[in-house]
Amino acid sequence: MKFAIYIVLSVGFISVMAMSIKSKNLVTDKNIKAITVVSTKEKTYLTKEVEKKDKLNEADKKREEESKQAFIEAYKVFMHPRCMNCHPAGDVPLQGDDSHLHAQGVKRGMDGKGLFALKCKNCHQDANLKGDNLPPGHPNWHLPPANRKMVFEGKTPRQLAMGFKDPKFTGFKTMAQFLHHIEDDSLVKHSFTYGTPPPLSHEEFAAKVKEWIDKGAVVPDK
Repeated sequence: MKFAIYIVLSVGFISVMAMSIKSKNLVTDKNIKAITVVSTKEKTYLTKEVEKKDKLNEADKKREEESKQAFIEAYKVFMHPRCMNCHPAGDVPLQGDDSHLHAQGVKRGMDGKGLFALKCKNCHQDANLKGDNLPPGHPNWHLPPANRKMVFEGKTPRQLAMGFKDPKFTGFKTMAQFLHHIEDDSLVKHSFTYGTPPPLSHEEFAAKVKEWIDKGAVVPDK
């Protein structure tokens, strides 16, 4: 009798184990299929995300290069004598297309309008004087002041671009203010009205500076 009970219990146990194993196998198969489906979807999603990121990276790189190139074009004007002569490395303004030191021993002065009796306005009147080799004029003719010289002379594109992004260099708190100066300042505009003109018109120059800023004000590599 005990033996018979043992046999019955053993068979029952084996049956339960078999069903359990079968059930586990079915679950495992289902899991494998589910995991395969999820993995495929995940792979597709990740692939699309990578492609999307690559496209964004390509767009960013293109934008950065365009920003740099815009500054390189504007740099040609910044370094032209009509612009650079009033942004010298020293305290003596430059003059002429060869950017030689200004005659008469003129110096910057604290306010950028000359030192002692040698004021800019002594020769640079309110308007350009007619005739060969006569000084150009503007009501507010001056260099940057001594406490913020804003030197262009000798600067590489990279150095100058970094300077323009520094409020201590320009005196402007924002790039928008700097752009407004380029676009609307009457003395800046006047620089395009006499002597050998810069390689760009004022409108073209301002547009290049705006493009540089709008596309991130990216600093050139050199």
